[in-house]
Amino acid sequence: MTKPTDAGEPASTAELMSRYVSAERGYRVPREGWRICLAHEFKEKRKPFQARDVSLSNVKKHIGLGVRYLKWWYRKTQVEKKAPFIDMFRALPLRQIYGAPLGGIGGGTITRGWRGEFCRWQLNPGMYHYETVIANQFTVCLRRGHQTVYQQVLSVERPSTLQGWNWGYCGEYAFYHALYPRAWTVYHLPGQNVTLTCRQVSPVIPHDYKDSCLPVAVLIWDIENKNDYPLDVSIMFTMTNGSGHKDDKSGGHWNEPFHLEKQGESVSGVLLHHCTPINPYTLCIAAREQPDREISYQTAFLPKGTCETLWSDLISDGRLDSPTGSSPPTQKGEKVAAALAVSCLVPAQGHNSMEFSLAWDMPRITFGSRERAHIRRYTRFFGSQGDSASSLCHYGLTHYQDWETRIEAWQTPILEDSSLPSWYKSALFNELYFLVDGGTVWVELAEDADITGSQSCEYGGLPAQPSVIKEYGRFAYLEGQEYRMYNTYDVHFYASFALIMLWPKLALSLQYDIAGCVVQQDLTERLNLMSGQYSPVKTRNVVPHDIGDPDDEPWLRVNAYLIHDTANWKDLNLKFVLHVYRDFYLTQDKQYLEDMWPICQVVMDSEMKFDRDGDGLIENSGFADQTYDGWTVTGPSAYCGGLWLASVCVMCKMARLMDNNSVYHRYKDILDRGSAAFDSLLWNGQYYNYDSSGRELSSSVMSDQCAGQWLLRASGLGEGEYQAFPVDKVRRALKSVFELNVQGFARGQMGAVNGMRPEGVPDRSSVQSDEVWVGVVYGLAATMIHEGMLEEGFRTAEGCYRTVWEQLGMAFQTPEAYCEKGIFRSLAYMRPLSIWAMQLALDSRRCNGSVTEGEPVEAASPPEAH
Repeated sequence: MTKPTDAGEPASTAELMSRYVSAERGYRVPREGWRICLAHEFKEKRKPFQARDVSLSNVKKHIGLGVRYLKWWYRKTQVEKKAPFIDMFRALPLRQIYGAPLGGIGGGTITRGWRGEFCRWQLNPGMYHYETVIANQFTVCLRRGHQTVYQQVLSVERPSTLQGWNWGYCGEYAFYHALYPRAWTVYHLPGQNVTLTCRQVSPVIPHDYKDSCLPVAVLIWDIENKNDYPLDVSIMFTMTNGSGHKDDKSGGHWNEPFHLEKQGESVSGVLLHHCTPINPYTLCIAAREQPDREISYQTAFLPKGTCETLWSDLISDGRLDSPTGSSPPTQKGEKVAAALAVSCLVPAQGHNSMEFSLAWDMPRITFGSRERAHIRRYTRFFGSQGDSASSLCHYGLTHYQDWETRIEAWQTPILEDSSLPSWYKSALFNELYFLVDGGTVWVELAEDADITGSQSCEYGGLPAQPSVIKEYGRFAYLEGQEYRMYNTYDVHFYASFALIMLWPKLALSLQYDIAGCVVQQDLTERLNLMSGQYSPVKTRNVVPHDIGDPDDEPWLRVNAYLIHDTANWKDLNLKFVLHVYRDFYLTQDKQYLEDMWPICQVVMDSEMKFDRDGDGLIENSGFADQTYDGWTVTGPSAYCGGLWLASVCVMCKMARLMDNNSVYHRYKDILDRGSAAFDSLLWNGQYYNYDSSGRELSSSVMSDQCAGQWLLRASGLGEGEYQAFPVDKVRRALKSVFELNVQGFARGQMGAVNGMRPEGVPDRSSVQSDEVWVGVVYGLAATMIHEGMLEEGFRTAEGCYRTVWEQLGMAFQTPEAYCEKGIFRSLAYMRPLSIWAMQLALDSRRCNGSVTEGEPVEAASPPEAH
């Protein structure tokens, strides 16, 4: 059977929707977004990068690292019984199943797959559990004339358990559509003339710091009856008490029904109390009471065997028994689940709807070390006693319409901009999933906390409790679901564009936390796995690599990353300075600038020692370039050298704003000398060489060579008095990157490879040089847009989106990296949030009159379909 044509469907979804056989398009499903038929199968199955994938030449170079890592890994996993912060031997396999996560920011997440399964759980902070809980389902029951004519689990699965239920819904009659933070699933019921549309809404709303932190989601079911007779329709929501983790069977869990009325609105449902000794929580499934809708429930059932009793209960009359009282606590080895059903009459040729919600209440959390208790942000509004799950559901059911109004007001101007390609609109909003599902925590600042550890620097001190943290809380997200370090700063450098543009108070809060770490030190000696040398965990006046591992104690112990000497990364200090000014430029928060100015001075002072030639340009040696830590760098380099000059440039600007002429003239002199040296040492007429060592590989073309100019442009600088790089050379370099790293790689269809040799073959000198880094590509595209190369910028970024979302099946788990063939690395990674830098570039150009609304920016010749 062939798919019906639909002029309203974006061309990019054609392959993903090719198996959809129905003509139904669902109830008010938007045109833009990521759409896929439930019967789709991705042809390409990739493997994660693991230790065995390191080339022989790189094994020889890093054999010491390999031996030291193996010893450390064994001690961590077999002796300490802990999960490594990066596990090179047990990388996550690719499961091409994930959809948009449920819930707001920082309260934990539950991810539903695009086929409807509940399959990824992050309730314990920062620690992921990947398990599809098969009993968590929606089931539809259709009745005509007091007779059930159709009852079906809305799942394509055919599990070996719960065989008394009617499984195996035909996926060719359904599709999923995601436009985060909302998603739609459309089910056409074969032979019934009925279409169901499930709309999932999470409270992820820019510039909102109350509702956006709530651990709740609402699922609205719209029912279209195209028969000439009415139907009695019931939807049943079943939920297991737990997450599929082994502690589901630990015993002591129990369920209870509830009814809650507030402000004239009532909801009913079931509370599922998960009583673990560490981080206990309550799940809640609820429905809104409305006229002509009937709510019924089953407080507890055992999700095993055939489970025919529950199925028969619903099929008999479309309702559940609704017993009174709580269920007894479970015995060890036993699981328990609950069911909630809503029934309504849908008129002939008519429509009706029903509303469910799911919430989870884990107000007090501890990380792996159990040393400190933290209070989640949402408790400021709902209390921290662990009894708020029903209130969260009530709030969600009575406020989701307001959420949607605000979400649409935010998204509509972009969605209706005809100059923007459809794939970009999908990528821009759907990549935001990571702000919620990046192991994210948003907690209150403890009353006795001092972010500086009572330390200050020679230029002045920070407040112990900055007002922005006191008012808006502390925020942290992982480098990646597999790279388990919070607020990894070199990666946040890219991802931060989403945060500063949409939740700027959280971006500033994170910056204050990093600044507080700068003035502190931890002189504990530890082994660096790369060098085999011992060095302090953290020295003063240096930006930390990260603020810690959720399996330890974030904020208390920083720099979980122990591959290298994290006490002395040069580019982290530079990125901090660049962020300070960019964030001020975008927020105009003068207090923030005044507080950060002393920290910027002290970290820049610590960089000066690397200007060994006195030419105004810092040098690299060995593995000093943190972001690209697989590439050896000697002498000044395009990447770190460019970041240094950009940092010097913004120091000039900030010195002017702070009325500090002596500092201005100091840095202006460095900028003038450094820019001349950078140009002399690295410019080859076509692009900036990778480094200035004169080695054969020094002439490699690095895709990210203009990162410094990118940040200057994002901060309203880059020309005139505050120029670090000649604009004509920047544009020539970007054209070289486009010609070689983009068009010369994988037929121009996969984005920009990190390193390319000038003769047109990928640089394979390191593990990372022949990878494509999605977040770097989005940043590169933003740089191109800033420089007026709109077509090249969109063509560059499009290759990544189509590869990840359409070819490789990595929706809602965008990786850090992939190679041209075979492998990928680090699923669900922070850096791709940098796509919001593209939007900032577009906004900046429009504000400056460089491009007008409606001017087309889509590449004239988009990449061929994979």
